[in-house]
Amino acid sequence: MAELTYRAAVAAGIAQEMERDPNVVLIGEDVGAAGGVFKLTEGLLERFGPERVRDTPISEQAIVGAAMGAAMTGLRPVAELMFSDFFAVAWDMVANQIAKTRYMTDGQVSLPLVLRTANGAGLRFGAQHSQSIENWAMAIPGLKVVAPATPADVVGLMAAAIRDPDPVIFCEHKALFAVKGEVPDGEHVVPLGQAAVVREGSDATIVALAAMVPRAREAAERLAADHGISAEVIDLRCLVPLDAHTILASVSKTSRLFTVEENPRLCGWGAEIVSLVADEGFYSLDAPIVRITTPHIPLPSAAALEDLALPTVERIVETVRRRLDEAR
Repeated sequence: MAELTYRAAVAAGIAQEMERDPNVVLIGEDVGAAGGVFKLTEGLLERFGPERVRDTPISEQAIVGAAMGAAMTGLRPVAELMFSDFFAVAWDMVANQIAKTRYMTDGQVSLPLVLRTANGAGLRFGAQHSQSIENWAMAIPGLKVVAPATPADVVGLMAAAIRDPDPVIFCEHKALFAVKGEVPDGEHVVPLGQAAVVREGSDATIVALAAMVPRAREAAERLAADHGISAEVIDLRCLVPLDAHTILASVSKTSRLFTVEENPRLCGWGAEIVSLVADEGFYSLDAPIVRITTPHIPLPSAAALEDLALPTVERIVETVRRRLDEAR
């Protein structure tokens, strides 16, 4: 196994698929000569050349439109939008065209494309450059939504996303770019729609996504060490398709469920999981489901205020401890 940063894993995952399939192309603002504004695509231009790695104008509509057209005519484009917040600029094309074309043509036109983006908070970029937009995409039928938490999953899920016949929104979390982890040698593919149980437990289930996964794992370790609470931690990895089986199986074992969500509370992905478990796993529950979220506010730029808004390890520990104490 090789140890890679999350940042390097993005380029490795794209390179794996570009080596495998000559129809895979990469487009976006500064993805070529500059290696990406976050250095996520370094080396790809030199390795695959300017025909397959292309810098674009500063226009999200142009990037998304070019990706859509390329996918319709036989290529498998990987397009980068520099910040996930910028999806709003091209949302009509994403929601009304890309997401619906395969359905509206009865499968005669498919759109095997990946829209990659730097997502989430933690780097003090403020309200317009720090949003977690998974919920935006999750609400649109026809889109698949991926948000990896580890370098290995970045590579494996990127491969699965590029190979998928449907459009995939691939959220790369900015706060994780420097995180290191082992990545399997050779071709690595992680199927979409399979959550990972990253820590076994028996007293409570904690479901998390992207940057909240390492926080949930650390909270689980503290809960075990300081309070004797055994928490199981699930990394969703994908929101669409959603691995309901793993969630329900865990709840049937622990009887308690907590979600840890970076996105604003209103209409967060955790609400969908609450609905799912209430509908299909209600009789497994011994206590109400608890959502640990960011408030429904624009994210502040100030470091102390951003840290206060986001779910922290301390808040996860205290919430789980208090709720389990109440039930005893």
